Amino acid sequence: MSPSAKKKLPRVFLSRRFRPGKFDKLKDFTDLRVHRGDFTPSPAVYLRAAKQARVVIPMVEDIIDAAFMDAAPGLRLVANFGVGFDNIDLGAASERGILATNTPGAVVEPTAESAMGLLLAVCRQIPEADAFVRSGGWDKWTPYLLEGRSLAGRTLGIAGLGGIGSAVARMAGGFGMKVRYWSRNKRSPKEEAALGVRYLSLNRLLSESDFISLHVALSEETRHLIGGAEFARMKKGAILINTSRGAVVDERALVRALRSGHLGGAGLDVYEREPMQKSPLFGMKNVVMLPHIGSSTDKGLGDMADRVVLNIREFTAGRRPPNLLNPEAWPRRRR
Repeated sequence: MSPSAKKKLPRVFLSRRFRPGKFDKLKDFTDLRVHRGDFTPSPAVYLRAAKQARVVIPMVEDIIDAAFMDAAPGLRLVANFGVGFDNIDLGAASERGILATNTPGAVVEPTAESAMGLLLAVCRQIPEADAFVRSGGWDKWTPYLLEGRSLAGRTLGIAGLGGIGSAVARMAGGFGMKVRYWSRNKRSPKEEAALGVRYLSLNRLLSESDFISLHVALSEETRHLIGGAEFARMKKGAILINTSRGAVVDERALVRALRSGHLGGAGLDVYEREPMQKSPLFGMKNVVMLPHIGSSTDKGLGDMADRVVLNIREFTAGRRPPNLLNPEAWPRRRR
């Protein structure tokens, strides 16, 4: 392609460097520019790139707010890499006629796998057992060595039965667990039967479940959905798994519930402040912590990239992107 033809293509700014192949398809119909680093660009670098861009591809930790949008007069589309979108001010985007998209579906199975992995890791004390063997401390076997908790026959409570919550329900059924759920939208009897789940109010879900797994989107309604009162309602010894968003849980209340012994353990992939550098949680053996890698698998990353490319392709062709987060902006989108 000649330099003059290249200039006519819409400029796209990708805010991270990925392995070769993930976003190469964009080069066929856009002028793709990629940040050279693996981490968030500095505000100055980000804004300088965004000023020339028609499309930006942020990660879920990149804040795209009103000030950012106002500094990018050519911006037409924010194509988020990830299913979560609390990093984007959708109200401000809609007011300015800027479209926003995400990547639902692509993260479902990888995130559900992470939730089940965390549940198994906490219940069977897998990190502690691994460290015990590596330390050379395993010199004899005893019947109660690192005794864990079985999943089969126990009740898993799922808060939020969207795509990821439904995938967790299916996986939990394979472990012989009883699955209950609470969600903003109750499923039909046919859907509940297919998933092997039963609906409970949130209070009942918390009080009757042995394990709680969170799969709700972050909003003002769900911020600190699980706090001191909710931990008090849980069974003594219950285990909490969070692969949704950190702020869904009041982290201080979580620490208190763990320290008191009322909460039996926690498996966490997300936190109120990320990246986490210091926390009382670090010293707790009954807490397993991941660095927000719930969807980070070969297939998960590839599927998300493909979904971003599809959204941008449809947008550049003048068609409504399939994963539009603010449909109210479509009729008055920037031209």
